[in-house]
Amino acid sequence: MDEELFEISASTVVVEVRDEHTGKLYRRELPIDFYENANLLRLSGENLDGSTSQLVFYSARGLERLRDISGKGFDHDPCGGHGGK
Repeated sequence: MDEELFEISASTVVVEVRDEHTGKLYRRELPIDFYENANLLRLSGENLDGSTSQLVFYSARGLERLRDISGKGFDHDPCGGHGGK
């Protein structure tokens, strides 16, 4: 069943690292919310005081869309024909 995937989300992430000095592999399951789509990857968790903290990584497409909605993007019609005349 080949279903088209538009977003990925999870309430935990698994981090795997290999120590540079010993070469040993370490794996940790962390309580971090993960969300990814074509525009961004977002990691969310709690600070020491219990408030939410987020890291957001934008894709090239996501950055272009962010510039467009903030009025700083190029003046072009990405749909090719929806512009007014």
